[in-house]
Amino acid sequence: MPIISKYSNEQVEQIVDQLIDVLTEHKAPVDLSLMCLGNSITHILKEHVPSEKRQAVADNFAKALAQSVK
Repeated sequence: MPIISKYSNEQVEQIVDQLIDVLTEHKAPVDLSLMCLGNSITHILKEHVPSEKRQAVADNFAKALAQSVK
């Protein structure tokens, strides 16, 4: 069963394009890009996810990331 997102593909693609534009503008190599995105994810988790749910959300995110590169 496909996962239905509450966000449109257009909205997601627009934000992703903007993130990539910033990394490109700074000529960030792969390792720096991943560090910046990882730090952003950590910030979002710490600021917007209750502490008792952070580990589960992080684990689910990591699983989804691993699946997306297969």
